[in-house]
Amino acid sequence: MDATFFYALGVALVVAGIIIIVAVVILASMRGVGKGKVKGASVIMIGPVPIIFGTDKASIKTVLLLALALSIAAIIAMVIYYLVLR
Repeated sequence: MDATFFYALGVALVVAGIIIIVAVVILASMRGVGKGKVKGASVIMIGPVPIIFGTDKASIKTVLLLALALSIAAIIAMVIYYLVLR
């Protein structure tokens, strides 16, 4: 595999992420008409280290589990990358 494959894969994942975000925002705005309560959480990944914040405990727990899974996947990817290029 060469660098162009990984470049194309990265671009495709970014485009897919943007499409998913736009679809979710549209669906949430159509469903949320008349409801005034908003819950949410977010995570900022700096390398394998997550920074998590949110509005309620349930959202934070969900995002925490997802961030933990993403951190473990990133660490595994780094170790495999190191072992392959060693």
